Amino acid sequence: MSSSNIEQDFLRQVLAEGLRPDQRSFNDAREIEFNFGAEYGNVEVKLGKTRLVVQISASVKAPRSTAPFEGLFHITTDLSSMAHPKFENGTSNGVEKIMVSRMIEKSIIRSNALDLESLCIVAGKRCWMIRADVHYLNYDGGLVDASCAGVIAALLHFRLPDTSIDGENVIIHDISERPPVALSVLHIPISSTWVYISLSKDENDADNVGDDDMNDSDNDIDSNDKNLEYGIRKIAVLDPTALEQEISHGEIIITANKNREICQITKAGGKLLSSSAVYNYSEQAFDRALKITDKIQRELKKDFEQRNKGNLGTDLSKNALNERPVE
Repeated sequence: MSSSNIEQDFLRQVLAEGLRPDQRSFNDAREIEFNFGAEYGNVEVKLGKTRLVVQISASVKAPRSTAPFEGLFHITTDLSSMAHPKFENGTSNGVEKIMVSRMIEKSIIRSNALDLESLCIVAGKRCWMIRADVHYLNYDGGLVDASCAGVIAALLHFRLPDTSIDGENVIIHDISERPPVALSVLHIPISSTWVYISLSKDENDADNVGDDDMNDSDNDIDSNDKNLEYGIRKIAVLDPTALEQEISHGEIIITANKNREICQITKAGGKLLSSSAVYNYSEQAFDRALKITDKIQRELKKDFEQRNKGNLGTDLSKNALNERPVE
């Protein structure tokens, strides 16, 4: 299911006037919300009308032979017609599922956000496998941004049962004996997505202007306003909706953390970008990473206080695993 030509023409007309249907500017992102569940590692994320739920779980497995001192981290995404009719019967969601999974992997695993070595129990024999299940409830763009923020927030919220070694057995302790342990998360990567949109039906009309000309500006972090003033028919918008994503012809995704470190950059489609354009996007990604990181930490603190109200600072959960030996 795709939008009609009338909807697409209307969106281009609104964008040509320097506006967006949801009253955001081209450089504004939608407000993101985090709601942590009763179980550790469960979080619901809302980014505009996009909604998803992330659930973190853990099990004891044998480590990879190539990495005997590291644990495992696995990501699954469930993108079905429940989120949007265009994903009906699984015929149109293959690219999106692969892209989202790979972007989360690049942002979290390859940037060493989750310390895999801390998941090792017995070198070469036993380790924790952390699994992140991402279920999409509604789709209106921003899959990568919402998924990345949701997974890292769920990892920060999750708690592992404490373990000990008895001979060749691994003992998983109940919370009544030992409090659960937080995962070792070294930094918080946050993704930001921009898409390129031609304001003319014929994208070839806009191709005469390169992305370098479109995005270079000595004084502004983005030159979209000047593009409209000078009659240039191509713009870039941050945090696109589903309709904006549909009429776009290229995108750039930058994952950064509050320490002003770039975790990854992915560009699909469009022409070459100048170094100044990438710098401008990176500055915006740093600012957004700082804001979202602060929001995640505030929500985690609020959840901790509510969960442990009346306890003497002890991190307890009714959902921890019972003590049992692992073969």
